[in-house]
Amino acid sequence: MRRRDFIACLGGAAAGALPLQARGQQRAVPVVGVANGGTADANLAAAFRKGLSETGYVEGQNVSVEYHWLENQYGRLPALMADFVRRRVAVIATPGSTQAAVAAKTATAMIPIVFGVGQDPVRDGLVASLARPGGNATGINFFVTELIGKRLDLLHKLVPKAVHIAALVNPALTSTETAVRDIQEAARILGLQIEIVEAATIGDINSAFATLARERPDALFVAPDGFFAGRRVQLAILAARDRMPAAYSQRDYVLAGGLMSYGTDVANMFRQVGAYTGQILKGIAPADLPVQQSVRFEFLINMQTAQALDIEVPPTLLALTDEVIE
Repeated sequence: MRRRDFIACLGGAAAGALPLQARGQQRAVPVVGVANGGTADANLAAAFRKGLSETGYVEGQNVSVEYHWLENQYGRLPALMADFVRRRVAVIATPGSTQAAVAAKTATAMIPIVFGVGQDPVRDGLVASLARPGGNATGINFFVTELIGKRLDLLHKLVPKAVHIAALVNPALTSTETAVRDIQEAARILGLQIEIVEAATIGDINSAFATLARERPDALFVAPDGFFAGRRVQLAILAARDRMPAAYSQRDYVLAGGLMSYGTDVANMFRQVGAYTGQILKGIAPADLPVQQSVRFEFLINMQTAQALDIEVPPTLLALTDEVIE
């Protein structure tokens, strides 16, 4: 081979090596760690991915997402957040879990955090203010306790003879004390009697319903909780077995056979968290993204369940529903 051709070959080989190296760098996609306190939910994960896609990020192509569904085991949070920090994930997302958001904020002041919380994020120390979050966290503030009174009122209108109401709450949640107080206050205004029943595990739910079967309350009010949402089929089956009208906080309960729900559109909240995560991946600092408020609420009634319970839905109430499950 002539010297000139040999040098040209070397130059071509060197030029070919550079794109390979560049392509290797491009394959290093950012990793997003998602932590939620409830049970794995494909619909909510899809909503999060939809939010990401709205900002140009497609899971498996230019972003990697790790989903961690805690199944109410909040003791796993410190180790999980420490692992996120050790691996320097690009963003920590905590849709629907105040405990996970607080744990993330405690673990790092550097990695961006996008939360979805039902309580006041300022009071919980996640942000300095809603308009100017400051620090490394921002996200979505969806309404939980604010809607308790409205949900209880709708249950009372649907089942006007129900006076003795059992309220199922999860003692593992930091928000439970506030929720109990709000439930009791709403009941006082409506002239209802409230009995608080606690459950933090699958076995606890069965035990709670055994207690309710003995005491025979007129209806059941299930407090908002990711763990309860993951056990929605169990709750719907037990309520149907005991012929107990029940009110829930989100649509998935009604789709599983629950009587009625009123609350935040949780899937839309996951989408909003995904969209904010995408904006941060694009380089926007959390401090520059004001905390958004989720304003989409849904009122659903399962007519088949109502008929099975011999409940006649008033036309005035039916007119208020966003969706009727036949």
